[in-house]
Amino acid sequence: MAKWNELISDNPQALERFLNRKSDYTLELFYHFINEFQKIAQITIHPGKTMIGISNPRRKIVYVTQLGRNFIHVIFVFKQAWHDNLCFQKIVPMPGDNTRMTHHFRMLHIDDVNDEVLKFMKMAWES
Repeated sequence: MAKWNELISDNPQALERFLNRKSDYTLELFYHFINEFQKIAQITIHPGKTMIGISNPRRKIVYVTQLGRNFIHVIFVFKQAWHDNLCFQKIVPMPGDNTRMTHHFRMLHIDDVNDEVLKFMKMAWES
């Protein structure tokens, strides 16, 4: 499993600071999510002050907004709402932009990245 220094990031030092002092369990969830995304296609990680963006070659497509003690919270952005699913806990318009919808995914266990989530990861990358 890739660790922070093996991930493709536009700012590896900021990513290291962002992941510093997170629980081993949370880091395991984060690395698993990233590794599963990398199996779909090449991604780049963009650590910011309050969240981590994940991009395809064109734009940021997914945002890790929280690294809690025992979970990670991920926001997928799509042009339409995908209500017929079991993986998103909330679907709302993007603040300030009613043309895109944010889909909130809370990962509590490794196996939460199931076939349904993988389908949405692929859709996000292709968007």
